[in-house]
Amino acid sequence: MSAPLVLITGAVTPDERAQLIGATPGLQLAFTERAGTDPDLLAVAEGLVGSPDAGELARAPRVRWVHSWAAGVDGIAAGGVLSEPIASGRVLLTAAKGSGAVPLAEHVLLLLLMLTRDVPRWLRAQEARHWDRYQHGELFGSRLGVIGSGRAGSELTARAAAFGMEVVQLRRGYDRAELETLLTTSDAIAITAPATRQTIGMLGDAEFALCARNPYYVCVSRGGIADDGALLRALRSGQLAGAGLDAHSTEPLPEDSPFWGEPHVIVTPHNAATTRATRQRGLDMLAHNLAVFASDGITGRFDGVVDPSAGY
Repeated sequence: MSAPLVLITGAVTPDERAQLIGATPGLQLAFTERAGTDPDLLAVAEGLVGSPDAGELARAPRVRWVHSWAAGVDGIAAGGVLSEPIASGRVLLTAAKGSGAVPLAEHVLLLLLMLTRDVPRWLRAQEARHWDRYQHGELFGSRLGVIGSGRAGSELTARAAAFGMEVVQLRRGYDRAELETLLTTSDAIAITAPATRQTIGMLGDAEFALCARNPYYVCVSRGGIADDGALLRALRSGQLAGAGLDAHSTEPLPEDSPFWGEPHVIVTPHNAATTRATRQRGLDMLAHNLAVFASDGITGRFDGVVDPSAGY
């Protein structure tokens, strides 16, 4: 019997290929830019790495395992809905959960420091060679509400505590009262939650109206958790003091998006976790999962297993 074939899609360097091949002598690995570009490989593959759409999965009848390069699986779950083979549990889904947790947490603090100290003002003054001293805020003693209890949320909680911030986390299975308490008592709100049917649009006008302390809003996981229109209205009304936006509901952020020029908004291009270490952690996780698949099929101890009912 020939070794199972795993089709790995996306850009992979020669060194990365060598690591993956060396970790899995019991598998055949094939590399391609996109699964659908090679129908013959797709037809015999038993594992897929990347973001296969429903059509590609339908043309891969032997697939038993799918792994997402990304920590989230919204690239696989069209409209928040997973394809039937995954949703039913017939195909195991794993993802690089937590691979970017450390830089995501660091990015939240970077954006909060920039917002509370109005760093863009210093940058404008430097460009103008203008000595501009002013009173600014600090993070110590403030309350951070974290929406998301995964690895990024946990890493952020630890780092924010080191800054002397009080942290409250909204965990999976929260009730409305917990969300309202977070919104009414936080000086800053950070979004580290995945995009799921439960989280998309969870923050709208009614939720931002509860923000009694005029907090800063920072999103580093996925856009669309806050309704864009409601977020913009809250910023313009002063309900929010400012925003740091790394994740956006449409990416790349369109040139005509009002967020580009909105005062007290810092935009970064979904770049928070684009580090060498993030990539390596994702490769190490994939190498582990490939080895498990080679030895145990889909019954082994995989890292980053996704719960189809929850979407992450």
